[in-house]
Order: sequence, then C-alpha cells, then structure tokens
Amino acid sequence: MITRQRLAAGVCALLAALTAGIAFPAGAVADEPDGRAAPKVELVLDVSGSMRTRDIDGGTRMAAAKQAFNEVLDATPEEVQLGIRTLGANYRGDDRKTGCKDTAQLYPVGPLDRTEAKTAVATLQPTGWTPIGPALLKAADDLNGGDGTRRIVLISDGEDTCRPLDPCEVAREIAAKGIGLTIDTLGLVPDAKTRDQLSCIADATGGTYTSVRHKEELSDRVGQLVDRAADPVVTPVATQGAGDCAKAPALKSGLYTDREEFGQQRWYRADVEPGQELRASVSVADDRAVNPDYGLLLRAVTVHGREIVRGEAAGTGRTDVISTGLRYPRPESDDENAPAETVCLQVTNSFSPAPGVKTTPGLPLELTVDVVDGPDKAGDVAAFGLGRGWWLLGVLVLVGFVAGLLWGWLSRWRVAVWRTN
Repeated sequence: MITRQRLAAGVCALLAALTAGIAFPAGAVADEPDGRAAPKVELVLDVSGSMRTRDIDGGTRMAAAKQAFNEVLDATPEEVQLGIRTLGANYRGDDRKTGCKDTAQLYPVGPLDRTEAKTAVATLQPTGWTPIGPALLKAADDLNGGDGTRRIVLISDGEDTCRPLDPCEVAREIAAKGIGLTIDTLGLVPDAKTRDQLSCIADATGGTYTSVRHKEELSDRVGQLVDRAADPVVTPVATQGAGDCAKAPALKSGLYTDREEFGQQRWYRADVEPGQELRASVSVADDRAVNPDYGLLLRAVTVHGREIVRGEAAGTGRTDVISTGLRYPRPESDDENAPAETVCLQVTNSFSPAPGVKTTPGLPLELTVDVVDGPDKAGDVAAFGLGRGWWLLGVLVLVGFVAGLLWGWLSRWRVAVWRTN
C-alpha cells in the first residue's frame, strides 16, 4: 500500500514538473534576448581649454573626466550601445566661426570595445572653444533611429561660447521632435551661469542636472546615468492635440507627449466602455522663464460639450512642473451592446512668458491616459452634471434663499421681543 502511494506521488510530481515546463518555458530561454531594442547612450565631453583648471581633488578637470570615463566604460552593461562625442577638442585657434564647429565623434554609438574606447579617451587634451549647442545637435543625430531608450550625458565646466545658437533652445527643439531623447547634464565646479544653462538643457528634455566637485561624484553619477538607460522604461508616444474635440486624436491607455503654446488649449479623445473608469493626468513643464501666478486645467467633457469633471492646479513660479488629473467612472449598463462613450479631454494652461523669452516651441506636455475597470456601483457623473455645476448651483441658490428667509424672520422676531421688553 505504501509502495503504491509513493509510486502515485512520484507520477504526480513528474506530471507537475512536465506541466510546469510547458506552462513556464521562460526558464529554459532566460538567456535569450527579450526583443527590446538596445538602449543607446552618448557621452558628450567638454574638452575646451578651461578643462586644464586644477580644482578637482588636486588634479585637472580633464584628468577627473578621463578617470570617470575609464571606470564607466568598465562597468557599462553589455546591452547598452555607447558612444563618445567631444566638443572643443581639436581646434586651437582664435577664429570663433571655426571653433564653434569643433565637435567630433570620438567613438561611434554601438557595441562597446572597452579597450578601443579607453585608448581614444586617453588621447584627449584640453584645447579650444565650448560649442555645446552644435554638439547636442550632432549627438541627437548620432542616436537617431531605433525604438530603444536614448540618452545624452553632457559633461561641461562652462557656458556655451557659440551663441546665438542657444543650447537651451537646441534642447527644446530636440524635445519638440518627440523622439524620446533625454539629456542629462553634469557641471564640473560650475559657476551660477553654467549651472543655469546646464539645468535649462536638462529640464527641456526631462533630464537631470548634477553639480560635481569631486572625482568620485563624477564617476558615480555618470555610471548611474548609463545604467539607467538599460532599465526598462515607458517611452512617451508623440501625439498632436487638436483645436477642438472633433479633430482630436483618439488615445488608448498609455503615456503621450506633446507641445502646448502659452495660453493655448489642446484636445484629445478617449473611449470609455460601460463599467470602466477613465483616469487621466497631465503635466506641463515651464522649461523657460515664465511670469508667476499661472494655472493648468484638465477637463473631461462629452462630445456635446457638457463638462463631466475637471482637475485644476495653480503655480507661483516656485516649481518647474505643474500637474493635475481627473477620474471619470462610467456606470455599468444592462445593455450588453451598449456603445463606448467618447470622452473629450481638454488641456488648457495660463502660462505667460517673461519679457524677452521665446514662445516657440511650446511648453512640453505629458499626458497619461488609463482606462481600467471601474468601481462597483459607480455613479453617473455626467448625468449629475457636476462639471457645469448647474445642479449644484441651483441647490446652493435654494438653500441660500431659505436660509435668508429664516434669518430675516428670526431677526424680526428678536427685534420685536426686544421692543416688548
């Protein structure tokens, strides 16, 4: 009897193992590629004359950058395609026009040969100008193509010396293309002007700015940014809102990016089935100087123009991003063939540019749309008309009228009693 039980248990275990192998074959193919496009990173290094300054742990800024690059190249994940571009590394003369074209790709973006990349970095000597704007344009071209994440890591110790090509405007133009390219910036012992410019470049593309004063800080931060490129991320899908709901793009659940001019409104659409809930949020970044006291409005309205629900936010110039959101639950229907409801999403901002600030391209906008199963027994928000507020306004007027009558009667009664006594 015991032998039979053991035999039966062994057969069950074997069947379970075979079933697990069929149902979960991932373990057998764990080393196979997951189909994601390879992430691309380009390190853009300032090799201008100021990099000779000896103020980072007793050595030059250039020496600190070379050490950081060597450490990062050793630790770069295998799946990351990495390239290196320089600015101000080759021209030693005084001709500004020529110096502002001095940007070159030191190592092409692709599978990394660590020895070759290190050898190329070792030859660098601080030389010329600081053409940050032209270098960013070229770096964006270097990373062009493919669907993977793309990241530029800019390391500089000074302001761009090649205006009127403003690197801030260059970064905004790159972001406006909707290619999902992020620019992170690092300032080596930066002054106030350098810090402001590098921060502006990073803000325009949703990147980060870091001030660096020590070798270890530089190595750690560059390594973090390269590793971050290998992390799976949701890349926003570029879309273009319309001037009215009828022409608005139909959006499914996902993350979208757009540009909105100062004081402009943009329209988008989403379909909501009975029993589902629409969740939407929007963020607008003031990536340039704006006047204080601004706001952001996100409205959900029916196709007939009646407001369902809204989300509002206000700012005073103390933040670089302002966000708001809304939720619209659609009640379940007894009709199994009930059609989806088209909900129009309106995004309006009340930003105004500071004097002398360019208004184009528009402010970067990020919109999240999520259609999920709604809560049980959801109320029909649209039927109540909360957005327009007519029902609520009527109730408030009625309550105010009744309260006024009661207060007047009570006041007359108190006066009468006072006179009597």
